[in-house]
Amino acid sequence: MAVEIITREDLEVFKKDLINEIKKLLGRERSTDSEWIRSNQVRKMLNISPNTLQNLRVAGSLKYTKVGGIFYYKKADIDSIMERGDR
Repeated sequence: MAVEIITREDLEVFKKDLINEIKKLLGRERSTDSEWIRSNQVRKMLNISPNTLQNLRVAGSLKYTKVGGIFYYKKADIDSIMERGDR
């Protein structure tokens, strides 16, 4: 059985590599999370009231997904509304 000695420097290198990998993973999750945004963020982006946002949903002007009572909207849809100026 071979014995390997791990030094403090080895542990430091391992720690830095592990932290960098975790940061990469967290960065990927944030980018996918930002694809879907919640109602309060949409209202701020479009500078509209909750009732106006509801009217956009009811009229079918803005697609949404409802999960557990929370409305989520695709950021691309919001961007296209901002470009067109539909509010």
